[in-house]
Amino acid sequence: MKPARLILTLLSLGFMALIGFGVLTRVHAARALDERTAAASSPVVNVIVAQAKNTPSSVTLPAAIMALQDTPIYARTTGYIAKWNADIGDPVKAGQVLAVIDGPDLDQELNQAKAALEQAKASLEIARISAERWKELGAQNAVAQQDVDQKSADFAAGKASVIAAKANVDRLAQLKDFQQVTAPYDGVVTARNAQVGALINAGAGTEIYHVAQTDVLRVLVDIPQSYVRSVHVGLGVDVLVPEFPGRAFHGEVTRFAGALDSASRTLMTEVRLPNPRGELLPGMFGEVRFNFKPAQPAILLPSNAAVINAGGTQVATVDAAHRIHLVPVVFGRDFGTQIEVLSGLQAGTRVVAAPRDSLTEGMEVTPVEPDEAKKP
Repeated sequence: MKPARLILTLLSLGFMALIGFGVLTRVHAARALDERTAAASSPVVNVIVAQAKNTPSSVTLPAAIMALQDTPIYARTTGYIAKWNADIGDPVKAGQVLAVIDGPDLDQELNQAKAALEQAKASLEIARISAERWKELGAQNAVAQQDVDQKSADFAAGKASVIAAKANVDRLAQLKDFQQVTAPYDGVVTARNAQVGALINAGAGTEIYHVAQTDVLRVLVDIPQSYVRSVHVGLGVDVLVPEFPGRAFHGEVTRFAGALDSASRTLMTEVRLPNPRGELLPGMFGEVRFNFKPAQPAILLPSNAAVINAGGTQVATVDAAHRIHLVPVVFGRDFGTQIEVLSGLQAGTRVVAAPRDSLTEGMEVTPVEPDEAKKP
C-alpha cells in the first residue's frame, strides 16, 4: 500500500475514533443527567415508623400534708378550769378526760331543777286525786260537768309540768357531764390553752384544746387538667418529704373533687397516707409522685419531624406509593429530643424525619429507613 493511502486510512480511522469517543461521552453525560433529574424529581428522605407510647408517665407535684381529723375543743359549760390532764404532744384515746371544769353555779341550778321536779310530781299527784274525785261526783250529778273537765285539765297540765321539769334536770345533768372535757377520738394534742383557775364560758369563745388524728394523714394535691383522665380512686402514689431524703411513703388516692378549679385548671385530689409511727407531722410540705398510665397512648416523634407553617402543626408522612402527605396533628408535651403527638397520627405510619421545606403534598420520594441508611 502506498504511503499516502496508508496515511489517509489512518487519519480516517482516527477521525472515526474521535467521533465515536465524542458520541460515547455525550451518551454517558445524557445518562448521568437523566439520573440526576430522576433523583431530583424523587428525593431521598429519611423516615421513621411512629410508635405508640404505652409506658406510664411520672409526674411530681407539690402537696400539703394534713391530719385526717383536726378538731378544736371548746367548753359546753361555764366554769373554772379545775385541772388539766394532757399537754401538747401527748397521745390521747377517745373519751379520755383532758380537763375538768368546776362550775358551782351549775351545781346549784341542777339542785334547783331537781327540787322543781319533785314539786311538779307532788302537784301532779294532787291533781290526779282531785280529778278522780270530781269524776266520781260528776257521775252522781253532784257537781257541774264544767268543774269535772277543769280538774281533768289540771291533771293533764300537771303531767306536762313534770315532763318539762324532768327535761330541765336532764339538760343540766348533761351540762354537768360536760364539765369533763374529753377527747373525741384517738389522736394527739396539738394545742392546750387550759390554765388552772381560768374562767371558761360555754360556746366557741375559748379553745381549750386542739386534737389531731395523725395515724393516717390526708395529702392534698392539685393535679393539672392534662392528667385528669388518669386519676382514679385506689391509684397508688409516692409521697416525698425533704426531711426524709431518698425515702418514699406509699399512699393511695381516696377521693377527688368533681370539678376543676376555674382559675388554675387543676383537680383537687386527696391521698390517704398511713402514718402509724408518727414520723410525718401535719402541716409539713411534701410532694406526690404519680405514675400515670396514659388513658390514651400517645405517639412520640423526634422533635425535628414537626412541620409548623401557615397550615398549622403538621408532619410529613409517606404512603405505600412513596408519596408525601402533610397530615395535621395535635402536639402534646415537648421532651426536648422528642415530642408527643396526641391526635391526628396512627401508630405504624411512616413519618419523614427532618423534612425539607421543598416537600409538597403528593410529591414522590425515595424513603430510607434508619437501618437501610446504615447499609454500605
